[in-house]
Amino acid sequence: MKKLFVFISSLILGGCLGMPESVKPVSDFELNNYLGTWYEIARLDHSFERGLSQVTAEYRATGDGGVLVLNRGFSAVENEWKEAQGKAYFVGTKQEGYLKVSFFGPFYGSYVVFELDHDNYQYAFVSGPNTKYLWLLSRTPSVTPELIKKFIRMSAERGFDTNNLIYVQH
Repeated sequence: MKKLFVFISSLILGGCLGMPESVKPVSDFELNNYLGTWYEIARLDHSFERGLSQVTAEYRATGDGGVLVLNRGFSAVENEWKEAQGKAYFVGTKQEGYLKVSFFGPFYGSYVVFELDHDNYQYAFVSGPNTKYLWLLSRTPSVTPELIKKFIRMSAERGFDTNNLIYVQH
């Protein structure tokens, strides 16, 4: 099942670089501050995450300037944890929150941080290659209602369908 999770993730994101025209990556991005564990608070639905709760993403630096990515979530239907391990690399400069991520071979998808708590790196708003991919990540498994409102407002302004957000149970 783990291989299927990785394969589907790769098919969905494979070869999809770029970003929505309305999305711009943050500048002054500091990878060392971004590394570590993040909790998925909200997302748009995708087959590769469907039905998963307790979703986390862990980022670790690699020796080649890239990032090891470990996504993990629990499937209550199958009563098991699902994992996908991948790698990410900067598309432009290392100060820009725009990376390409791969969970399968040479196929990469966009990972665009378009809003970030630059002071403490406590939350991030992330887009994929188009407005069908959207995540709210946090260092903690819950966030304030104000942050969720900010996420909805900023995402809706950029053309994301925030009426279909899924709020992840932790």
